[in-house]
Amino acid sequence: MKLELRGITKKFGDFVANDAIDMVVEPGEIHAILGENGAGKSTLMNVLYGLYEPDGGEIVLDDRPVAFTGPGDAMAAGIGMVHQHFMLVPVFTVAENIVLGQERTHASGLLDLNAARALVRETATSLGFTLDPDAKVEDLSVGAQQRVEIVKALSRQAEVLILDEPTAVLTPQETDELIGIMGRLKAAGTSIIFITHKLREVRAVADAITIIRLGKVVGSADPSATETELASLMVGRSVSLGVNKAPAQPSGTALSIQGLTVHDSAGVGVVKDVSLEVQRGEIVALAGVQGNGQTELTEAILGVGPPHTGVIELDGVDISRLGVRERLDSGLGFVPEDRTTDGIVADLSITENLVLDLVGAPPYSSLGSLNVGFLRENARNRVEEFDVRTTSIDRAVGTLSGGNQQKVVLARELSRDLTLLVASQPTRGLDVGSIEFVHKRIVAERDRGAGVLIVSTELDEVLALADRIAVMCGGNLVGVVDGGEDRDVLGLMMAGVPVDEARDQAAQHHTVLGEADLDADPETSVEPVPEHAIEDEEEGR
Repeated sequence: MKLELRGITKKFGDFVANDAIDMVVEPGEIHAILGENGAGKSTLMNVLYGLYEPDGGEIVLDDRPVAFTGPGDAMAAGIGMVHQHFMLVPVFTVAENIVLGQERTHASGLLDLNAARALVRETATSLGFTLDPDAKVEDLSVGAQQRVEIVKALSRQAEVLILDEPTAVLTPQETDELIGIMGRLKAAGTSIIFITHKLREVRAVADAITIIRLGKVVGSADPSATETELASLMVGRSVSLGVNKAPAQPSGTALSIQGLTVHDSAGVGVVKDVSLEVQRGEIVALAGVQGNGQTELTEAILGVGPPHTGVIELDGVDISRLGVRERLDSGLGFVPEDRTTDGIVADLSITENLVLDLVGAPPYSSLGSLNVGFLRENARNRVEEFDVRTTSIDRAVGTLSGGNQQKVVLARELSRDLTLLVASQPTRGLDVGSIEFVHKRIVAERDRGAGVLIVSTELDEVLALADRIAVMCGGNLVGVVDGGEDRDVLGLMMAGVPVDEARDQAAQHHTVLGEADLDADPETSVEPVPEHAIEDEEEGR
């Protein structure tokens, strides 16, 4: 199916979210859309999916104009969408979620669950993975839930599939699986609209790239364009994809963890006898595949649940038995990995979310009453400082893009004088310009003298930011290495290989590669990137 968007315009009051956008998606094409947070990408897809009615322009499918009054019309026309925040019923099974709204029933009127199970198995198998039709969605990993969403869309005969930030919450392994699924969908003739901030993924899978900035299409690019070129088009300026920082200047212990063990609700150890220190003036990155105890470790530092054994000290004071409020007041800043559940209150305004953990003390309140004037001044300053894209500080934070929600969380946590900043997945869902900004703020916090502990599944981020790297696997601390450690060594450690053994294996691997290079044909060369890989409409090229 060929899809064309012709002059799509969408306004919210005086704010123009989409400004006369034109785009063509060919049959069986993976078409990536790049843009900053708040550029209008998700709004455009919500128009295409029938969630919003456009204020101008038209949608054309196979040369036939169509108009959607809701998602049902879009699905009937062959358009499916996997949202960044999944639209699944947690307490339903996979099969029940797949057929929700298009249930098949027996003559008696009862749901035909066997037909639903068969549909799940057949669709999943065609995509090269398995799904248990009887598993409850709430018990599935994030990656498995995403596969449920894809099966749900394809079971409705989607010929155009919209993937909105599909890798924002996936592990590297799950991302690789998704890229494989996208390749199989493309081979079967399905068109895919791929919205992402991750330039490496775009270059790996996209057939065409459209760049949107401030609601307008500002250019198109060939997938052979460099990440630096793509980043510059997205942001409208030169962007540093690295992190510029001076060597760390450690100055005393901010965090000391000694023999920490944490059990889950079933009594199983998920953090096992971990000891770790973070110095003031340094960044320690906690690396590892998601689900290896990092989340439980950071929650223990925050005080969400008491450790089974062990001691946690902040600036030399034992905080192991203190409550969350007391730990925050002691100089702990915390950025949770799931901002929508643990970082914001979606229905409250930006102004209110910026002071969620601050309102109990002056100057935010006095004698039990909020200082509304100060709260609004604080909000205006933070929105400007952190470049939160919004039309009003009174806007409900849940209506912002995911990246802008993350900026609100960061703005709140960095507004205090911290002894220790703990940040889990600090740039998840952010565009390259915002990532550059956040990295600078994290480094600035370090240079101000705070200790920083970041948790990231992005190895590039770990290597760019960390002064030291602690690697976890299976709840154990595999080892702590310098920030400049070899990527292959870190990958082996993430699989549970001890440091020395990982270094030996990596060295052998590099030796083999070196010998292979010597045997390579000297005439063989990598095809250069075309000089005019990018067509920037604003420049008139």
